[in-house]
Amino acid sequence: MSIYSNEHKEYLKKKRRKTIFVHMTQIFIILFFFIIWEYLANKGIINTFLYSSPSLIIKTIINLIKQNNLFSHLFITISEVMISFIISCIIALFISTILWWNEFISRVFNPFLSNLNSLPKVALGPLIIIWAGASIKSIILMSLMISIFVTIINFHQSFIGTDKNYITLLKSMNAKKKDIFFKVIIPSNKENIISTLKINLSMNFIGVIMGELLVSKKGLGYLIMYGSQVFNINLVITAILILGLLSFILYYIITIINKLIVKKR
Repeated sequence: MSIYSNEHKEYLKKKRRKTIFVHMTQIFIILFFFIIWEYLANKGIINTFLYSSPSLIIKTIINLIKQNNLFSHLFITISEVMISFIISCIIALFISTILWWNEFISRVFNPFLSNLNSLPKVALGPLIIIWAGASIKSIILMSLMISIFVTIINFHQSFIGTDKNYITLLKSMNAKKKDIFFKVIIPSNKENIISTLKINLSMNFIGVIMGELLVSKKGLGYLIMYGSQVFNINLVITAILILGLLSFILYYIITIINKLIVKKR
């Protein structure tokens, strides 16, 4: 026997149809964009030397695969993004926990965090290279500099914004601070934490690509820089599109995790 009423079933069907329609529309927009792009390139309306075309991008991808370059560059960028993402999440969660735990430390360091977050990290590029050398360390450090402060701030704001009634209830039961943190703060902010992770992931992508543009000899950022230096617009746009697809995939994985958490709740 079904636990859902006929009205609820109909509502779920309509919701699924709307979701499918949204996805189909999104796919249509993307396909339409590439079809128009290819058409304008074939008719000579746009200069393929400056704007490339979908067919030339496909040829570039095939050439990269034949030269065994595509997946090696892709692996390097993914590795750098995931390393910096994991490190920044751990550090940010640790620091934001300390800030929530101790109000004095929070009041002292919050202005510094805000100022550091607003600092243009690109200006620190030369210093980062001097400190860490022209290696993957500079790329990771650049990514951390860009992502970590905004992640700390968002985590901390989520923690202090937790419903005070829950905290008061546990305090009335003589709960310790660690019990409040693990039984109220974290569970109440699961969705906020996931949203912050999405922002952190995008910031890490920006940092990694910026680092690769500066010092790397491998990765999608390197392909973009190399392509611009030799005026190979096909390579530049190909690397940008692959980067966008990669970003979407990783972002979508976090979105799925978020949906599973919401469903479980």
